[in-house]
Amino acid sequence: MTAAEEITTEPAPEVRAKAAAQTNSLVAKLWNYCNVLRDNGMSTIEYVEQLSYLLFLKMVDEMAEEAWEDDEITQVIPPEYGWKSLVTKRGVELERHYRDVLDELGRRPGTTIGTIFAEAQNRITKPALLEKLVVELIGREQWTIQGTDLKGDAYEGLLNKGASDTKTGAGQYFTPRALIDAIVEVTRPTPDDIIADPACGTGGFLIAAHSYLRKHHMKGLSGEKRAALQRGEHIRGNELVTGTARLAAMNMLLHGIGTSDGRSLVTVGDALAEKPSGRHATLVLANPPFGKRSAINVIGQDGSVEKEDVEYDRDDFTATTSNKQLNFLQHIMSLTAVDGRAAVVLPDNVLFEGGAGETIRRRLLQEFNLHTILRLPKGIFYAGGVQANVLFFDKEPPRADGRPHTTKTWVYDFRTGQHFTLKKRPLTRAHLDDFVAAYRPDEPHENRKPSESPDGPWQVFTYDELIKRDKVNLDITWMKDPALEDADSDLEPEVIAQEIVQDLQAALDEFKAIAEALGGEVIEDEAEPA
Repeated sequence: MTAAEEITTEPAPEVRAKAAAQTNSLVAKLWNYCNVLRDNGMSTIEYVEQLSYLLFLKMVDEMAEEAWEDDEITQVIPPEYGWKSLVTKRGVELERHYRDVLDELGRRPGTTIGTIFAEAQNRITKPALLEKLVVELIGREQWTIQGTDLKGDAYEGLLNKGASDTKTGAGQYFTPRALIDAIVEVTRPTPDDIIADPACGTGGFLIAAHSYLRKHHMKGLSGEKRAALQRGEHIRGNELVTGTARLAAMNMLLHGIGTSDGRSLVTVGDALAEKPSGRHATLVLANPPFGKRSAINVIGQDGSVEKEDVEYDRDDFTATTSNKQLNFLQHIMSLTAVDGRAAVVLPDNVLFEGGAGETIRRRLLQEFNLHTILRLPKGIFYAGGVQANVLFFDKEPPRADGRPHTTKTWVYDFRTGQHFTLKKRPLTRAHLDDFVAAYRPDEPHENRKPSESPDGPWQVFTYDELIKRDKVNLDITWMKDPALEDADSDLEPEVIAQEIVQDLQAALDEFKAIAEALGGEVIEDEAEPA
């Protein structure tokens, strides 16, 4: 049996438990050493970057030692820049050589190696700490473990821990894994899909989609298609920030997606700057940055820095706006191929904002089939005050009669009556079971049935009902939160306090929007979760 076939076999509970214990143990080791480096003035995200460089070098060395069948990897990295060249050096000599390694490997644009080492710098300022990391942590672990996802799960666990580093805004690159898994489950990726994420962060959506394909489709594929799946030929990610792109590339590599010296699965740049070219995606999964406005830094001759709003003038955009989410929605509408589908996490303002927002929503209902909206609860994102939704829509061929493609939109209210916190009551995949069941991913939408009660969470609205709403407002509510009416509610004080803060933040955002509309100056928050 091949390794690919083994992946499709569901492991026994005891095997899963052992793997989980190994993963947790490894994450704990990595995180504990992170604390040492943080004492040296390094942020969590910087630490994970440094770890990524060393993990990559160690993995390539292990694969060369194992000489796995069909892996031509011995020359991925020249020996003079490989892992063994590090472990033979100590102190200041090791630090100098490490800098040379980073510089050399960053000169391979377009490859996975080039993405991981792009603009790489050594931020471990004490040679003794670098030596400990090489010799005592990375050097003592075996990372290329076949038959398990230990290495990928451990790295992703470390990334998730890093998301709690609120001082650096690290949480902006993370979408809750439980939400990602539910979205992937209802969109049902296939081996024929080209899957894209134009704001991929650390690659969560792309990794989950690839995992779904391995679990549900690997056995039925030919050898060549399996190899193509492993090379990641079906995946296209884009990320604006170079440092985050390297984390995504490393995350995917550790999950068995792509090859060290193959095509980089993540491009770096502003996805909104140009309209999509080449083959469009048949499945788009994305959670674009939540910050409302697109802006760039402008440095004057006197050295002063000012922000200027960016409005993208693209002939495939219906409306010109500096609202980042509205622009991402328009970009994804263009990126999606005819007969393709998309699932996009977007904040509430996209559903109700007037002007450009109304224009874009009218186009979405007319030219696309916006068949489902999932209203998300508070407390599941690392940024406070975020209220978001998932829009599911299909891009269908133009209709000769000019009638709208959206006939009915189903709305699942997973917000009202739901209370989560990141630590004490985090969102789990089980919390979304009812939504997945109501969605009926294996059946035509005509087979869906609304909640038996008119106050239930799953309701349907016709195109005529939606288009008649003021400004085509899709922020639809009908349920009441019992906890708000029950003075004896058993919600924990932490949950209540957090939701008060989130409500205040949401109100502040509304006041900012009003001030902006009246021509006032608004200072934007730089930490924008994605």
